[in-house]
Amino acid sequence: MIRQITLAAAAAALIAAPVAIEAQSSKDIVATAIEAGTFNTLVAALQAADLVGALQGEGPFTVFAPTDAAFAKLPAGTVEALLADKDKLIAILTYHVVSGKVMSDAVVGLKSAMTLSGVAAPIEVRMGSVYVGGSKVTTADVTASNGVIHIIDTVMLPAGMQ
Repeated sequence: MIRQITLAAAAAALIAAPVAIEAQSSKDIVATAIEAGTFNTLVAALQAADLVGALQGEGPFTVFAPTDAAFAKLPAGTVEALLADKDKLIAILTYHVVSGKVMSDAVVGLKSAMTLSGVAAPIEVRMGSVYVGGSKVTTADVTASNGVIHIIDTVMLPAGMQ
């Protein structure tokens, strides 16, 4: 019973969180991220990895999207090194994407989510906040025509790439 209340409270907090970008259900995930203006590093990384077309596809997809501030938390030179290593970049970016449209009310009930990289990202609820792959979801349920974006505060790194 306590766990159900915690999960419900976490879902309510995520849904009620101020949305940093306006949900544009008529635009795809990439267009929504570009329009927001706070995902420039993510968009550049998607371009370098040749993944833009995939995330503009039919989907649906769930993207745990790190902001520019999240990328800025990485050690100096990390982004540049990733941009130079396409295979590693693809592995990290696909670790942020789940097949299907998983809204926050479903995310809080999961223990993990299988990402497109083939590695499961752990999900946990701590003190009313949801964490995916160790990153805190700061804004949830930003809908797009081909899925949903959940904004996270740090770049998720699969085990072995940390």
